[in-house]
Amino acid sequence: QTELKYALIKLLQYVFGYVIFPISTVGKVLMCKRIFKEQTMPIGDVPFYKIGTFGGQADAYIDENLYHEYKNKYSFPLKGEILISCSGTIGRCIIYDGEPAYFQDSNIVWVSNDESIVLNKFLYYLYKTMSWNIVSGGTIGRLYKSDIEKTLIKVPPKDKQVKIVSILERFDSLCHDISSGLPAEIKARKKQYEYYRDKLLSFKEKKG
Repeated sequence: QTELKYALIKLLQYVFGYVIFPISTVGKVLMCKRIFKEQTMPIGDVPFYKIGTFGGQADAYIDENLYHEYKNKYSFPLKGEILISCSGTIGRCIIYDGEPAYFQDSNIVWVSNDESIVLNKFLYYLYKTMSWNIVSGGTIGRLYKSDIEKTLIKVPPKDKQVKIVSILERFDSLCHDISSGLPAEIKARKKQYEYYRDKLLSFKEKKG
């Protein structure tokens, strides 16, 4: 069934130029096994990222043996998969670099993607344009697994994904390398990057 689904998607991409489908078509939304406060320490072997330190410097650590046990027994991101924050700065994305680290359950998730249809790096840039369905509970907003899975994405063929990623990576490099120009130039490049990112990730149907 999976092979048939992928074959149909590729056919529709060829005919229309892109296909729209929910993220659940790509894979399941997963999270790490829960780590309790008493299992963490201020100094240790493996950094444990909570929602407040996600994308920054960890302020808690877990034992290396516990890390390997949980990594092998429970769901854990593969190198290159995209981690997504579900509270705090909702929608912040980090490409997992494969280095030893552990991530707070439910607050940091990822989509298990084998890249048969969508490249992880393409998903990374696509996520940055998303208007996630954020549920507000009192003063705290939250992004739930089911809402991620239902979110629709536009996906062109993989060869076009490669080209788009290549262009956006070049702009990314220019925007975030402070040595590449004056602050004003960097700001202008960033606006240009955001413009082209949005253009490259919006698709029009092919006209026969």
